[in-house]
Amino acid sequence: MRYDSITEAIGNTPLVRIDQDVHGLRNIDLYAKLEMLNPFGSLKDRPAWNMVRDRLAGAAARGETVVELSSGNTAKALALIAGMHGLPFKSVTNRMRVPEIKDLLLLLGARIEELPGQSECLDPTDTADPLTLFHQQLSAPGSTHLHTDQYFNPLNAQAHAEGTGPEIIADLDGRAPDWFIACVGTAGSSTGIARSLRAHDPAVRVVGLVGAKSDFIPGIRTADEVQEVGLFDPAVYDAIEAVTSDEALDGMLVLLRRCGMLSGPTGGAAYHGAVRHLRALDAELTERRTAVFVVCDRTEGYLGYVRQRRPELLGRPPVRNSADTVTDAELAAARSVEVPEARAWVESGRPLVVDLRGPFAYGALHIDGSVNIVDELFAELVRGGLPFSTSRPVLLACPIGEQSLRYAALLTRMGHPDVRSLAGGIVAWRDAGAPLVRD
Repeated sequence: MRYDSITEAIGNTPLVRIDQDVHGLRNIDLYAKLEMLNPFGSLKDRPAWNMVRDRLAGAAARGETVVELSSGNTAKALALIAGMHGLPFKSVTNRMRVPEIKDLLLLLGARIEELPGQSECLDPTDTADPLTLFHQQLSAPGSTHLHTDQYFNPLNAQAHAEGTGPEIIADLDGRAPDWFIACVGTAGSSTGIARSLRAHDPAVRVVGLVGAKSDFIPGIRTADEVQEVGLFDPAVYDAIEAVTSDEALDGMLVLLRRCGMLSGPTGGAAYHGAVRHLRALDAELTERRTAVFVVCDRTEGYLGYVRQRRPELLGRPPVRNSADTVTDAELAAARSVEVPEARAWVESGRPLVVDLRGPFAYGALHIDGSVNIVDELFAELVRGGLPFSTSRPVLLACPIGEQSLRYAALLTRMGHPDVRSLAGGIVAWRDAGAPLVRD
């Protein structure tokens, strides 16, 4: 095949059957849609091109900058497309959580602006959230930003409704699958593909996979975060189920080692969630059925994520004192304090208050007298042992109180006698009218 532009190679990715001996389903043929074989490496190539292509003419002459609120594959695709057309690209996010993606974006010439947003997603109803304020500025009259707006742009879902979905049907000899299982990030792919499949066969069942509470899987929103995504519509899904990061990595290993598919953890989550959901239905079937999941992107960009969570897979010793090893029982026993009690405690001057948010968020608003240790750095400190004297109590704070609770449980296990988490985090503190200062 010969193309005049790399963008012509977007789409028409393979649909590959997973061997029955791998997944163990006896009455269901399970297929993987290999979106990591798009030219820029992920399923985000489709919406990135669909959202920007009709706006490129004259953009360079107008001095426009392509901007997206993204810290992952959408940013990568847009950075490449922008560069091809002589345009600068800016990635805006509340935090770059995958270091390989950040390094790659810098290599591509992207500018990265980390703003103190309160979650991984934009919440348009929160007018105090810096990400929301920035989002509003992007669309202001006279703006020189070419904002693709992936969380709310219908062209995101359209790319999959008109491309990915019809390809699946064509590769299944004109039939829609009985089940479509999809991880939910911006919800563009799951919404668009589901729309296309159901237009062909309304009986298609759609399962949405979200990240487990307080867990992090690149490219997937938690059940709380997904409510903030403008394209998310719960009516699209027949079921919404949670997947943990451990399950995502387990699924990724199966795809890598048994199927020869260089999948990232999102594809691993999709595979694991699909098999788990279908296994309960498989035994009751009397005729063959078909299911499809999506391998979203490739392995190589997540080696740091694997190194942090499963270092033994890369020949390194297991991580000591990791928040990822906290059990449900330890989490339930961890001490958490509500804002009124925490406020009185802080005013007494007794605890050391540690704010685990990023430096931009901390600089914007923080509890007076608190110290800022970004959670990635805090994780490194904790691996070497207790980072604080046991003679002084500690109050940990994060955006909404989830990660701080995990660290409180971990430090308690390690022997600190009095470490607590701020319930609801800095967001709850702010909403209660408790004082915050800014640098």
